[in-house]
Amino acid sequence: MRQDLTVLLRAWKAGDGSALETLLPLVYQELYRLARRYMAQEGAGHPLQTTALVNELYLRLVDVKDVDWQDRNHFYALCARLMRRILVDFARSRNVRKRDGQFVHVALEDAREIAAETSPGLEDVDEALTRLSSIDVRKGTIVELRFFGGFTVEEIASLLEVSPETIARDWRLAKAWLVRELGEKRTA
Repeated sequence: MRQDLTVLLRAWKAGDGSALETLLPLVYQELYRLARRYMAQEGAGHPLQTTALVNELYLRLVDVKDVDWQDRNHFYALCARLMRRILVDFARSRNVRKRDGQFVHVALEDAREIAAETSPGLEDVDEALTRLSSIDVRKGTIVELRFFGGFTVEEIASLLEVSPETIARDWRLAKAWLVRELGEKRTA
């Protein structure tokens, strides 16, 4: 199966449209599982459904050009990143529609208290994760796969072809870095 996916990915890159048609049913279950984990992070009542997230992913995958597909690991990592982008884009568009250019007046003495109560949103997490990825790509990928994708340490180790101990260590460091970053954003 691993080899088949890699062959299909490379055929797709070479311009074989039928390779994508063959590939998508093979990866659907894993992509659906990944999407379900992403949606679980979003909480109940989110207007975007798991199937819609997978469908949007398919639409974006069709438009992916010039990716030098290395293997199935590379494919799933890119899919996780695309799902994150879809959810962030969705959250941003929802926030724009929700605000519709209107601002809420908050008294200066209440501002600090309100800011302390506000937990980081998906956009804040996305910005922090983007900063982390610019510093250390592997740690950014680990957070993306672990937090958003719900992959286990062992699954990530297999995907990235490093030891589970390395993944566990990087995960701890990345979490600490993100907590610090998001905490600074809340107090700023």
